[in-house]
Order: sequence, then C-alpha cells, then structure tokens
Amino acid sequence: MKKLVKVAVVAVGLFLAGNTVNAQQKFAHINSAELLQSMPEIKAADTQMQTFQKQKQTELQQMGAEHQKKVQAYNEKEATLSQANRETVAKELETMAKEIRDMEQRMQETNDKARQEIAQKQQEVYSPIMQKAETAIKTVAKEKGFAYVFDSSQQSLVYVDGGEDILALVKTKLGISATTAATPKK
Repeated sequence: MKKLVKVAVVAVGLFLAGNTVNAQQKFAHINSAELLQSMPEIKAADTQMQTFQKQKQTELQQMGAEHQKKVQAYNEKEATLSQANRETVAKELETMAKEIRDMEQRMQETNDKARQEIAQKQQEVYSPIMQKAETAIKTVAKEKGFAYVFDSSQQSLVYVDGGEDILALVKTKLGISATTAATPKK
C-alpha cells in the first residue's frame, strides 16, 4: 500500500512538472529561404553551379552538332542512291545509320551522367552552406530558449500567430547585416 501511494505521488509530481514545462515552451519562426539568400556564400555557390551547368550544356551541344552533321551526311548519301550504285551505297548507309544510333545512345548516356554530376555538385556546393545556417539557427534557438523553430518558407506552415521571428538574430550570429536585402534566386 505504501508503494502504491509513493507511485501515485511521484506520478502526480511528474504530471505537474510536465505541465509547468509545457507552459513555458517558446516558439519561433524563420524564413530559411531568405536567410540562405542573404548569406554571401550562396552567391559564390550559385556562380559555381551556373558555370558547371554551362560546361555540361556545352558538351551536350557539341555532341548534338556532331550528331546533326552525321544525319545530314546520311541524308546526302541517301540522295545519291540509284539503281546502279544501290549495293555499295546501301552498305555505306547501313554503316552510317549504325554510327548515328550509337551516337544517340552515347548522347543519352552523357545526358544522364551530366544530370547525376550536376545533382552531386549541388549537394557538394550547397550542403556546407545549409549546414552552417542550420547550426546558427539551432544555436540561436538554444540561446534564446526556444523549444520549437518553424520554417515559414515551407508551404506546410499554414498559420503563425505569435512566436518570434529569429531571422535577424540568426543573421547576426552568422555575421550578416540584418538589413541586407535578400536577392531573389533565379
């Protein structure tokens, strides 16, 4: 019986302590997209990604131009096909058609590889920046005693009434001027 009373007292104590803690929780929100756009590192990363993407696009355009030349040569050769040279020209056309098919396959493989390399490069370039922003947000949240920080740039946040906008605090933590206007991402 004494154990039951002790358990009940402990349970009531924990319940009351839990309610007290819940009443003291603080909420905050931040627009992470605006934060990221205000970070100087993001501009350098965007430039680096644009250069990389243009390089891959140029490679694909060169392959496309070479493919177009082969198709044009095939069409010109096909125009010379006559009854007298049918056997010889038909073999040449068959060889050219195979080269064109092989080139189309290489182009597709190169395109797929380029997409993978671009995705990998994005991960490599943007991950450290996102990690830095996330660390700053967590640090500010802990310093200011926030239990929850919501990202207001996400479409899933339907309504915010109350809480504190910690964007300026996080910018200060990162050494970014709080008045720096965010430049829209292209």
